[in-house]
Amino acid sequence: MMGAMIELRGVTKAYREGDRERLVLRAADGWVGAGEIVVLMGPSGSGKSTLLNLVSGIDLPTAGDVVVDGVSIPGLAERERTLFRRDHIGFVFQFFNLIATLTVEENLLLPLELSRRMGPADHDRALDLLRRVGLADRAATYPDRLSGGEQQRVAVARALAHDPAVVLADEPTGNLDARTGQRVLDLLEELGRGAGKTMLVVTHSEDVARVGDRVLELREGRLVER
Repeated sequence: MMGAMIELRGVTKAYREGDRERLVLRAADGWVGAGEIVVLMGPSGSGKSTLLNLVSGIDLPTAGDVVVDGVSIPGLAERERTLFRRDHIGFVFQFFNLIATLTVEENLLLPLELSRRMGPADHDRALDLLRRVGLADRAATYPDRLSGGEQQRVAVARALAHDPAVVLADEPTGNLDARTGQRVLDLLEELGRGAGKTMLVVTHSEDVARVGDRVLELREGRLVER
């Protein structure tokens, strides 16, 4: 589809469970336009996290194709998928996934160091993100000294620090109270949309769903637009 940043073309994903095969995705088709925020919903076990893993190249489809920014993910070798993920995709997780032995600033700069993009402009941009999420004064603090909401705000800044084309968020407010979750969600929308990022957000929350330009639901292994 013209203007699509993420495309799923007849994607099937099956897992072996003992002697049985369990189909999670069944010839699923869907797309996310460039600069669009799409929310992905569905009951527990419907395959939402599996779909994110396929988009990021952490996992591969049993059949079908996943295309991100014009690149067929299944067509890449494992190392190529790792490098593509490093350079093109930012992640926001439910449980923050900050590294406890690194300060807030070090956590934020880690994606830049991994992608070898630590020029002065990149460094300044990352620290500006920390300022924009309201935590510039906590740069030297370790994650265990932050509240859950503060940790997730760092995680949002980290997801954007290396200027990825795509941001994948898996239940980004699921571990926060409603008020704190809304603040984090507002920041994610403001910073992501303001930078023209393509975002795919997995959630169970109707409040989170309201930020999306569209909502896709996983039903019996297929994507349906709501």
